[in-house]
Formats: sequence, C-alpha cells, structure tokens
Amino acid sequence: MGWFLKAVKNYAGFSGRAQRSEYWFFILFYFIITVVLVLVDGAVGGLDYDSGLGLFSGIFMLAMLIPSLAVSIRRLHDTDRTGWWMLINLLPLIGGLIFLVFTVMDGTPGDNQYGPSPKEEQ
Repeated sequence: MGWFLKAVKNYAGFSGRAQRSEYWFFILFYFIITVVLVLVDGAVGGLDYDSGLGLFSGIFMLAMLIPSLAVSIRRLHDTDRTGWWMLINLLPLIGGLIFLVFTVMDGTPGDNQYGPSPKEEQ
C-alpha cells in the first residue's frame, strides 16, 4: 500500500522515474480498490451493468486518471523512453503488449536523461 500512496502523493509528477515496484503496486491496488468499489456499487444498486461502472467506482477512476498517467510516464522514463510512448496503447492489441513489455523491463541503471535511478535513491 505504501507504493500506491507514494504514487498518489506524487499526484501530477510527470518528471522523474518510477521503478517497477512502484508502478506494479500502484496497478495492483488500483485494481483491488476498483473491484471493491464495483461490488459496493452493485450492492447499493448504483451499478450500470452495461458499462460496469457505478457512482463510487466511476469517481475513483476519474480521480485516479492523472496519477495513473503520471506513474506510467515515470515508469517509461525509468526505461529511458519518453512519455509519448503512452500513445502506443492506442494501437489495438499490439500496442498494449508493447507497453506491457516496457513496464516489465528493468530500468536503466544509473542516471539517465530523466534523473537518477530510483533504486539507488533508497
């Protein structure tokens, strides 16, 4: 949960680097919280079954839009790629797979053009 909170505290920080653990723990807790909120929406009758969203889950996803973009871009920076590589997700199927490969790759050791290695800062 600490990595999730670290990413949320750096709400709109698009500069710098995010190591794999920060990115993947953010994604894990984002997914868990979303599933719980969808279940709560279903229990209170506020779930739209066509879209799969309800009031609580929709508000949470909207609130997490910028932090999720920021941590994704910082993750790309750790692999020495510009944040514009996020647009690869617009390609059906293959774009998501390429982005997945980028996010599971180990970061550039040492400093790169986006700053010092987050592994060495700990």
